[in-house]
Amino acid sequence: MPSTPRSNGGPGSFWLVCADMIRYTLRRVGWTILVLWAIVSLTFVATFLSPIDPARSYAGLRASKQVIAEVRRQFGLNEPRWVQYGRYIERLLHGNLGHSYATGQSVFGAVLGRLPYTAELAIAAMLVQITLGLPLGVAAALYRGRPLDRGILSVSLLGVVTPTFVLGYLLLYVFAFKLAWFPLGGTSSFAALVLPAVTLGVGGAAWYTRMLRSTVLNIVGEDYVRTARSRGLPERLVIWRHVLRNAIGPLITMIGIDLGVFLGGVLVVEKVFDWPGIGEQAWNAISFNDVPMVMGTVLVAAFFITILNLAADLVNAVIDPRVRYSGTAGGA
Repeated sequence: MPSTPRSNGGPGSFWLVCADMIRYTLRRVGWTILVLWAIVSLTFVATFLSPIDPARSYAGLRASKQVIAEVRRQFGLNEPRWVQYGRYIERLLHGNLGHSYATGQSVFGAVLGRLPYTAELAIAAMLVQITLGLPLGVAAALYRGRPLDRGILSVSLLGVVTPTFVLGYLLLYVFAFKLAWFPLGGTSSFAALVLPAVTLGVGGAAWYTRMLRSTVLNIVGEDYVRTARSRGLPERLVIWRHVLRNAIGPLITMIGIDLGVFLGGVLVVEKVFDWPGIGEQAWNAISFNDVPMVMGTVLVAAFFITILNLAADLVNAVIDPRVRYSGTAGGA
Protein backbone atom coordinates (compact mmCIF):
# COMPACT_ATOMS: atom_id res chain seq x y z
CA MET A 1 0.00 0.00 0.00
CA PRO A 2 1.48 3.42 -0.88
CA SER A 3 2.66 5.45 2.07
CA THR A 4 0.71 8.43 3.32
CA PRO A 5 2.16 11.72 4.58
CA ARG A 6 1.32 10.78 8.17
CA SER A 7 1.87 7.66 10.20
CA ASN A 8 -1.03 5.61 11.44
CA GLY A 9 0.81 4.85 14.65
CA GLY A 10 1.22 6.85 17.84
CA PRO A 11 -1.23 7.85 20.55
CA GLY A 12 -2.37 11.02 18.82
CA SER A 13 -2.70 9.62 15.31
CA PHE A 14 -6.48 9.15 15.55
CA TRP A 15 -7.05 12.79 16.46
CA LEU A 16 -4.66 13.95 13.76
CA VAL A 17 -6.64 11.99 11.19
CA CYS A 18 -9.91 13.45 12.53
CA ALA A 19 -8.51 16.99 12.39
CA ASP A 20 -7.32 16.49 8.80
CA MET A 21 -10.69 15.07 7.80
CA ILE A 22 -12.55 17.99 9.40
CA ARG A 23 -10.32 20.54 7.62
CA TYR A 24 -10.74 18.76 4.31
CA THR A 25 -14.52 18.53 4.77
CA LEU A 26 -14.83 22.24 5.61
CA ARG A 27 -12.73 23.16 2.58
CA ARG A 28 -14.84 21.00 0.26
CA VAL A 29 -18.10 22.28 1.74
CA GLY A 30 -16.91 25.84 1.19
CA TRP A 31 -16.15 25.16 -2.47
CA THR A 32 -19.50 23.43 -2.90
CA ILE A 33 -21.36 26.45 -1.51
CA LEU A 34 -19.39 28.71 -3.84
CA VAL A 35 -20.23 26.55 -6.87
CA LEU A 36 -23.93 26.47 -5.95
CA TRP A 37 -23.96 30.25 -5.55
CA ALA A 38 -22.33 30.67 -8.97
CA ILE A 39 -24.90 28.36 -10.61
CA VAL A 40 -27.79 30.17 -8.91
CA SER A 41 -26.41 33.53 -10.08
CA LEU A 42 -25.95 32.31 -13.65
CA THR A 43 -29.50 30.98 -13.62
CA PHE A 44 -30.77 34.39 -12.52
CA VAL A 45 -28.81 36.12 -15.29
CA ALA A 46 -30.06 33.60 -17.87
CA THR A 47 -33.65 34.35 -16.86
CA PHE A 48 -33.25 38.01 -17.79
CA LEU A 49 -31.30 37.27 -20.96
CA SER A 50 -34.16 35.10 -22.17
CA PRO A 51 -36.24 36.77 -24.92
CA ILE A 52 -39.40 35.53 -23.18
CA ASP A 53 -41.27 38.18 -21.19
CA PRO A 54 -42.08 36.58 -17.81
CA ALA A 55 -45.05 38.87 -17.15
CA ARG A 56 -46.65 38.26 -20.55
CA SER A 57 -46.02 34.51 -20.34
CA TYR A 58 -47.68 34.32 -16.92
CA ALA A 59 -50.59 36.62 -17.82
CA GLY A 60 -51.22 35.03 -21.21
CA LEU A 61 -50.70 36.15 -24.79
CA ARG A 62 -54.09 37.92 -24.94
CA ALA A 63 -53.66 39.81 -21.67
CA SER A 64 -54.06 43.59 -21.74
CA LYS A 65 -51.26 46.01 -20.92
CA GLN A 66 -52.93 46.77 -17.59
CA VAL A 67 -52.95 43.09 -16.61
CA ILE A 68 -49.32 42.66 -17.65
CA ALA A 69 -48.35 45.75 -15.64
CA GLU A 70 -50.15 44.32 -12.60
CA VAL A 71 -48.28 41.04 -12.98
CA ARG A 72 -44.99 42.94 -13.14
CA ARG A 73 -45.86 44.80 -9.96
CA GLN A 74 -47.06 41.64 -8.22
CA PHE A 75 -43.84 39.71 -8.91
CA GLY A 76 -41.52 42.71 -8.50
CA LEU A 77 -40.36 42.62 -12.11
CA ASN A 78 -40.34 46.43 -12.30
CA GLU A 79 -37.81 46.74 -9.48
CA PRO A 80 -34.01 47.13 -9.93
CA ARG A 81 -32.10 43.99 -10.86
CA TRP A 82 -30.13 43.86 -7.61
CA VAL A 83 -33.37 43.98 -5.59
CA GLN A 84 -34.83 41.18 -7.68
CA TYR A 85 -31.61 39.19 -7.23
CA GLY A 86 -31.77 39.57 -3.46
CA ARG A 87 -35.38 38.40 -3.37
CA TYR A 88 -34.52 35.57 -5.74
CA ILE A 89 -31.84 34.30 -3.34
CA GLU A 90 -34.21 34.71 -0.39
CA ARG A 91 -36.92 32.69 -2.14
CA LEU A 92 -34.47 29.92 -3.00
CA LEU A 93 -33.32 29.68 0.61
CA HIS A 94 -36.97 29.09 1.54
CA GLY A 95 -37.39 26.44 -1.18
CA ASN A 96 -39.43 28.72 -3.44
CA LEU A 97 -38.50 28.12 -7.09
CA GLY A 98 -41.33 30.25 -8.45
CA HIS A 99 -44.52 29.25 -10.26
CA SER A 100 -45.03 27.57 -13.59
CA TYR A 101 -46.15 29.82 -16.45
CA ALA A 102 -48.13 26.95 -17.96
CA THR A 103 -50.00 25.66 -14.91
CA GLY A 104 -49.47 28.26 -12.21
CA GLN A 105 -48.44 25.58 -9.72
CA SER A 106 -45.37 25.77 -7.49
CA VAL A 107 -42.23 24.68 -9.35
CA PHE A 108 -40.81 23.16 -6.16
CA GLY A 109 -43.98 21.13 -5.59
CA ALA A 110 -44.08 19.99 -9.21
CA VAL A 111 -40.43 18.88 -9.16
CA LEU A 112 -40.88 17.19 -5.78
CA GLY A 113 -43.84 15.23 -7.13
CA ARG A 114 -41.75 13.88 -10.02
CA LEU A 115 -38.59 13.23 -8.00
CA PRO A 116 -39.48 9.70 -6.74
CA TYR A 117 -39.83 8.44 -10.33
CA THR A 118 -36.51 9.95 -11.36
CA ALA A 119 -34.82 8.62 -8.19
CA GLU A 120 -36.10 5.12 -8.93
CA LEU A 121 -34.74 5.26 -12.48
CA ALA A 122 -31.43 6.81 -11.33
CA ILE A 123 -30.74 4.09 -8.76
CA ALA A 124 -31.63 1.31 -11.21
CA ALA A 125 -29.39 2.82 -13.92
CA MET A 126 -26.54 3.21 -11.45
CA LEU A 127 -26.82 -0.46 -10.51
CA VAL A 128 -26.57 -1.32 -14.21
CA GLN A 129 -23.46 0.83 -14.59
CA ILE A 130 -21.68 -0.64 -11.57
CA THR A 131 -22.75 -4.25 -12.19
CA LEU A 132 -21.46 -4.15 -15.77
CA GLY A 133 -18.61 -1.65 -15.57
CA LEU A 134 -16.74 -2.88 -12.50
CA PRO A 135 -16.19 -6.56 -13.41
CA LEU A 136 -15.64 -5.85 -17.10
CA GLY A 137 -13.03 -3.17 -16.38
CA VAL A 138 -11.09 -5.42 -14.00
CA ALA A 139 -11.34 -8.40 -16.36
CA ALA A 140 -10.08 -6.35 -19.31
CA ALA A 141 -7.07 -5.19 -17.28
CA LEU A 142 -6.20 -8.65 -15.97
CA TYR A 143 -6.45 -10.17 -19.48
CA ARG A 144 -4.71 -7.29 -21.25
CA GLY A 145 -3.99 -7.95 -24.91
CA ARG A 146 -5.98 -11.19 -24.96
CA PRO A 147 -9.19 -11.84 -26.90
CA LEU A 148 -11.32 -11.14 -23.80
CA ASP A 149 -9.70 -7.73 -23.39
CA ARG A 150 -10.14 -6.85 -27.06
CA GLY A 151 -13.76 -7.99 -27.00
CA ILE A 152 -14.57 -5.94 -23.88
CA LEU A 153 -12.88 -2.85 -25.35
CA SER A 154 -14.83 -3.20 -28.61
CA VAL A 155 -18.17 -3.58 -26.84
CA SER A 156 -17.41 -0.70 -24.46
CA LEU A 157 -16.47 1.56 -27.37
CA LEU A 158 -19.81 0.75 -28.98
CA GLY A 159 -21.54 1.64 -25.73
CA VAL A 160 -19.71 4.96 -25.53
CA VAL A 161 -20.46 6.13 -29.08
CA THR A 162 -24.08 4.94 -29.34
CA PRO A 163 -26.49 7.85 -28.70
CA THR A 164 -28.82 7.22 -25.79
CA PHE A 165 -32.00 7.84 -27.77
CA VAL A 166 -30.88 5.43 -30.50
CA LEU A 167 -30.26 2.69 -27.95
CA GLY A 168 -33.57 3.47 -26.26
CA TYR A 169 -35.63 3.22 -29.43
CA LEU A 170 -33.75 0.06 -30.47
CA LEU A 171 -34.50 -1.64 -27.14
CA LEU A 172 -38.12 -0.52 -27.35
CA TYR A 173 -38.52 -1.90 -30.85
CA VAL A 174 -36.89 -5.28 -30.18
CA PHE A 175 -37.87 -6.12 -26.60
CA ALA A 176 -41.11 -4.19 -26.16
CA PHE A 177 -42.70 -4.06 -29.62
CA LYS A 178 -41.40 -7.21 -31.36
CA LEU A 179 -40.90 -9.61 -28.47
CA ALA A 180 -43.37 -7.95 -26.06
CA TRP A 181 -41.19 -8.86 -23.07
CA PHE A 182 -41.50 -5.38 -21.56
CA PRO A 183 -44.09 -2.55 -21.63
CA LEU A 184 -43.72 0.14 -24.30
CA GLY A 185 -43.48 2.83 -21.61
CA GLY A 186 -44.92 4.24 -18.44
CA THR A 187 -44.61 2.93 -14.90
CA SER A 188 -47.19 0.16 -14.88
CA SER A 189 -44.89 -2.47 -13.33
CA PHE A 190 -41.32 -3.25 -12.33
CA ALA A 191 -40.73 -4.57 -15.85
CA ALA A 192 -41.33 -1.05 -17.17
CA LEU A 193 -38.18 0.07 -15.31
CA VAL A 194 -35.83 -2.41 -16.99
CA LEU A 195 -35.45 -0.91 -20.47
CA PRO A 196 -35.01 2.74 -19.40
CA ALA A 197 -32.54 1.69 -16.70
CA VAL A 198 -30.50 -0.34 -19.18
CA THR A 199 -30.64 2.47 -21.75
CA LEU A 200 -29.42 4.98 -19.18
CA GLY A 201 -26.81 2.68 -17.64
CA VAL A 202 -25.09 1.17 -20.68
CA GLY A 203 -23.19 4.32 -21.67
CA GLY A 204 -21.93 4.89 -18.13
CA ALA A 205 -20.97 1.22 -17.79
CA ALA A 206 -18.88 1.54 -20.95
CA TRP A 207 -17.05 4.57 -19.52
CA TYR A 208 -16.51 2.82 -16.18
CA THR A 209 -15.08 -0.22 -17.97
CA ARG A 210 -12.52 1.75 -19.95
CA MET A 211 -11.56 4.02 -17.05
CA LEU A 212 -11.21 1.16 -14.56
CA ARG A 213 -9.15 -0.89 -17.01
CA SER A 214 -6.70 1.98 -17.43
CA THR A 215 -6.52 2.63 -13.68
CA VAL A 216 -5.99 -1.02 -12.78
CA LEU A 217 -3.24 -1.37 -15.41
CA ASN A 218 -1.40 1.57 -13.85
CA ILE A 219 -1.72 0.13 -10.33
CA VAL A 220 -0.72 -3.50 -10.99
CA GLY A 221 2.77 -2.31 -11.91
CA GLU A 222 3.31 -0.51 -8.58
CA ASP A 223 5.94 -1.77 -6.14
CA TYR A 224 3.48 -2.54 -3.36
CA VAL A 225 1.49 -4.84 -5.68
CA ARG A 226 4.63 -6.70 -6.73
CA THR A 227 5.60 -6.99 -3.06
CA ALA A 228 2.20 -8.44 -2.17
CA ARG A 229 2.56 -11.03 -4.92
CA SER A 230 6.12 -11.91 -3.88
CA ARG A 231 4.82 -12.67 -0.38
CA GLY A 232 2.70 -15.42 -1.89
CA LEU A 233 -0.70 -13.80 -1.38
CA PRO A 234 -3.47 -15.28 -3.54
CA GLU A 235 -4.13 -13.28 -6.71
CA ARG A 236 -7.74 -12.69 -5.70
CA LEU A 237 -6.59 -11.13 -2.41
CA VAL A 238 -4.01 -8.98 -4.18
CA ILE A 239 -6.66 -7.64 -6.55
CA TRP A 240 -9.30 -6.94 -3.92
CA ARG A 241 -7.07 -5.65 -1.12
CA HIS A 242 -4.34 -3.77 -2.98
CA VAL A 243 -5.49 -3.02 -6.53
CA LEU A 244 -9.22 -2.25 -6.29
CA ARG A 245 -8.83 -0.27 -3.08
CA ASN A 246 -6.64 2.23 -4.91
CA ALA A 247 -8.47 2.04 -8.23
CA ILE A 248 -11.93 2.68 -6.79
CA GLY A 249 -11.38 6.38 -6.02
CA PRO A 250 -11.94 7.80 -9.54
CA LEU A 251 -14.90 5.44 -9.96
CA ILE A 252 -16.54 6.76 -6.78
CA THR A 253 -16.16 10.33 -8.07
CA MET A 254 -17.81 9.38 -11.38
CA ILE A 255 -20.63 7.57 -9.55
CA GLY A 256 -21.32 10.70 -7.49
CA ILE A 257 -21.45 12.90 -10.59
CA ASP A 258 -23.54 10.44 -12.61
CA LEU A 259 -26.05 9.89 -9.83
CA GLY A 260 -26.40 13.66 -9.45
CA VAL A 261 -27.04 14.02 -13.18
CA PHE A 262 -29.59 11.21 -13.11
CA LEU A 263 -31.43 12.71 -10.12
CA GLY A 264 -31.49 16.05 -11.90
CA GLY A 265 -33.62 14.46 -14.59
CA VAL A 266 -32.49 12.59 -17.70
CA LEU A 267 -34.58 14.29 -20.32
CA VAL A 268 -34.10 12.06 -23.38
CA VAL A 269 -34.54 8.69 -21.67
CA GLU A 270 -37.59 9.77 -19.71
CA LYS A 271 -39.19 11.17 -22.85
CA VAL A 272 -38.43 8.08 -24.95
CA PHE A 273 -39.94 5.72 -22.38
CA ASP A 274 -42.73 8.05 -21.24
CA TRP A 275 -41.27 7.96 -17.75
CA PRO A 276 -42.97 10.63 -15.57
CA GLY A 277 -39.81 12.03 -14.00
CA ILE A 278 -38.12 15.42 -13.79
CA GLY A 279 -36.60 15.04 -17.27
CA GLU A 280 -39.96 14.60 -18.97
CA GLN A 281 -41.26 17.55 -16.97
CA ALA A 282 -38.36 19.68 -18.26
CA TRP A 283 -39.09 18.56 -21.84
CA ASN A 284 -42.70 19.70 -21.51
CA ALA A 285 -41.59 22.96 -19.91
CA ILE A 286 -39.26 23.68 -22.83
CA SER A 287 -42.09 22.99 -25.28
CA PHE A 288 -44.30 25.60 -23.53
CA ASN A 289 -41.52 28.15 -22.92
CA ASP A 290 -42.11 27.63 -19.20
CA VAL A 291 -38.96 29.41 -17.97
CA PRO A 292 -39.49 28.95 -14.19
CA MET A 293 -39.99 25.21 -14.60
CA VAL A 294 -36.91 24.88 -16.82
CA MET A 295 -34.79 26.95 -14.43
CA GLY A 296 -36.13 25.02 -11.46
CA THR A 297 -35.08 21.75 -13.08
CA VAL A 298 -31.62 23.18 -13.80
CA LEU A 299 -31.21 24.22 -10.17
CA VAL A 300 -32.35 20.82 -8.90
CA ALA A 301 -29.89 19.09 -11.24
CA ALA A 302 -27.05 21.40 -10.14
CA PHE A 303 -27.88 20.78 -6.49
CA PHE A 304 -27.77 17.01 -6.82
CA ILE A 305 -24.59 17.03 -8.92
CA THR A 306 -22.64 19.25 -6.51
CA ILE A 307 -23.89 17.60 -3.31
CA LEU A 308 -23.26 14.05 -4.54
CA ASN A 309 -19.88 15.08 -5.92
CA LEU A 310 -19.07 16.42 -2.45
CA ALA A 311 -20.20 13.12 -0.91
CA ALA A 312 -18.02 11.18 -3.36
CA ASP A 313 -14.99 13.32 -2.48
CA LEU A 314 -15.54 12.73 1.24
CA VAL A 315 -15.82 8.98 0.70
CA ASN A 316 -12.58 9.11 -1.31
CA ALA A 317 -10.89 10.98 1.53
CA VAL A 318 -11.88 8.24 3.97
CA ILE A 319 -10.74 5.42 1.66
CA ASP A 320 -7.50 7.07 0.51
CA PRO A 321 -5.81 9.36 3.08
CA ARG A 322 -3.65 10.90 0.33
CA VAL A 323 -6.75 12.72 -0.93
CA ARG A 324 -7.36 14.70 2.26
CA TYR A 325 -3.68 15.44 2.79
CA SER A 326 -3.07 16.74 -0.72
CA GLY A 327 -6.54 18.24 -1.31
CA THR A 328 -6.52 16.87 -4.84
CA ALA A 329 -9.97 15.32 -4.89
CA GLY A 330 -12.24 15.96 -7.84
CA GLY A 331 -13.75 19.40 -8.15
CA ALA A 332 -17.30 20.30 -7.14
